[in-house]
Amino acid sequence: MTTRIGVVTFPGSLDDRDAQRAIRIAGAEPVALWHKDKDLKQVDAVVLPGGFSYGDYLRAGAISRFSPVMETLIDQAKAGLPVLGICNGFQILAETHLLPGAMLRNNHLHFICREQKLRVENAGTAWTSDYEAGQEILIPLKNADGRYTADEYTLDKLEAEGRVAFRYLTDGPEADGYGNPNGSLRNIAGITNEAGNVVGLMPHPEHAVESLTGGGTDGLPFFTSIIKKLVSA
Repeated sequence: MTTRIGVVTFPGSLDDRDAQRAIRIAGAEPVALWHKDKDLKQVDAVVLPGGFSYGDYLRAGAISRFSPVMETLIDQAKAGLPVLGICNGFQILAETHLLPGAMLRNNHLHFICREQKLRVENAGTAWTSDYEAGQEILIPLKNADGRYTADEYTLDKLEAEGRVAFRYLTDGPEADGYGNPNGSLRNIAGITNEAGNVVGLMPHPEHAVESLTGGGTDGLPFFTSIIKKLVSA
């Protein structure tokens, strides 16, 4: 049976087709989901893609949180459905409280677009099992509201429970000048929920899935990880 992974399109989504392509390259079947449709079409997992849903009006991800598809998705995610939020998708997951914390405007107040070095902190989630803890990867990043923030209690809890999934590589010769791109607290680039089925991150793994584009394939394990997880379930 082919693994079916849904990709939600909101008004203003611009990386939904890229996410679908990444899923196809990894060996699964991408399923287009429209934000006004509550039906998830019996998919095995869902990706909330990057972009500027609703133009980022009010607050990034704040309006999408109330889209009809999210009513179903929130319940399904709490029941164990694997969900990956990329950039704007991460912002939406924070707005729905499926993941803790919030995204603020980058500390330098500029949109940033570059390749970004990350360190994998948690290789035990549904979306990261094809990585190794401590592995360093290079993933494209593009955002204006990517500064992860949370209160000290939440940050300490994430650290203690191993729920920081990715961190910006900012020190040592490996950082090579990449540093923290947006001022995220504790250099957090991505986190997971307690169950490990919901993961959000600001960088864009769907843009690093084939060597043809010159960006490498460091993002492909996100999609192979979830396929292996679902096949073995």
